[in-house]
Order: sequence, then C-alpha cells, then structure tokens
Amino acid sequence: MKQIASALVKAQRAFGPALKTSTNPHFRSRYADLSACVEAVIDALNENGIFLLQKNYDCSDGIMCETVFVHESGEMLECGIVHFPAVKQDPQGYASALTYARRYSLMSACGIAPEDDDGNAGSRRQAPAANPLDAIKPPAPVATLPYVLTIPGKQPRQYETSETYTDDYIELRKKVEESTLETRTKMTKLRELKDANEEQVNKLNPEHKARLLGDYELRRKRLGAQLEEKDDGDGGLE
Repeated sequence: MKQIASALVKAQRAFGPALKTSTNPHFRSRYADLSACVEAVIDALNENGIFLLQKNYDCSDGIMCETVFVHESGEMLECGIVHFPAVKQDPQGYASALTYARRYSLMSACGIAPEDDDGNAGSRRQAPAANPLDAIKPPAPVATLPYVLTIPGKQPRQYETSETYTDDYIELRKKVEESTLETRTKMTKLRELKDANEEQVNKLNPEHKARLLGDYELRRKRLGAQLEEKDDGDGGLE
C-alpha cells in the first residue's frame, strides 16, 4: 500500500472544492452535483497514477456503492460500502439513489466537502444543465427554524434539531404500528402522517431523511404482510 498511499497524499493536495453549481428548483437552494464532485478530484487523481472506480452491489431496497482507488502499480484501496434507500421503487428512484450514493461516497472517500457559495464562485463558471433526477435532493437543514411534526387532528410538535424530530417521528410511527387498531387503519394513519410531513422531511439532512423513508417502507411492508396473512386466513375459513 506504500505507493498508492503516497500518490493519494499528493493527489489530495491538489483537490479542488466541490462547487455548488447546480440549483434545486424545489427549495431554491444550490448544491454540488456528482459532476462537480468528480471534477474536483479526477485530474489530481489521474495525474498521480490513480484510477477512480465506483462499484455497485445488489440491494433489494436501494443502492449500495463503494469508491475504490486503483493505483497504476496495481495497489488498490477500497473505501467501504455506503447504502442509500430508493425513495421510489422504480427506475427513476433507483437512478436517483445511485447518483446520490456515488456523490456522497466520493466526497467521503476523498475528504472533500461542498464549497460555501457566496456568489463569487458561481460567477466564475456557468452551472451545467441540472440532471432532473437530482431535483429531489434536499438542502441542508435550516438551523434557525423549528422542525414541525404534523399529526392530523392533533396539535403539531416542534423540535430544535433534525435528530430529535426524526427520533420522535419514528417513535410515533412505532406506537401506531403496535396499537390495537385494525391493520388497514394503521396503514392509513401511517400514510396520513407521511403525507402531512412530506415537506418537512424533504428539508432534513440526507441521513435523517433516509432513516425516515426506510422506516416508513419497513413498517408499510410489515403491515401489508399482516394484511395478506389475514386475508388468506379469512379465505381459508370460507
């Protein structure tokens, strides 16, 4: 690992910032897309004899991606697998999750972060055409605003941090799932909660948003399986 380690140190000295050149029209915010992240590091890596490889792995509910550095000497450094759930179980949902996973895997492996854009960086270059699949990416949470958990028919709850909002929201879902209500009613209540809080969830940071989306899909599948078992059981009695 001596040669690739030395080459990576030299390459990192030449890494540029991941410029926030793309705009999210849904939230009027700017972010560094995948092409900006690759552009920030690829020349420095290649000039030091390093090939950038991003491997994908089979996953039933989303995307698993790993950034790998391959040195011209044959040495290789694998940076660990990251997992991102697909928001929608369709080609667009998986394509979006792949772009998202590649972007964050690359930034983590290279130790880079998006540049704080004060307007000057944007004036130095024109933003590339935004990928429509990137439009669903959330911005960073706004720390000065409270996080509001909307509960249909009840008083909303407010939280100072994204983490406490996420934890309490998951706990509320758990209570619904473990309640004595009919299974269909539980599914309806979970869906109503999801719809009522969709805008707030989209403003969370990526980690907390992914937790909430994954938690919802898991509970929905469990309740759906219970419903199928009940229907099969009722059918057998007739």
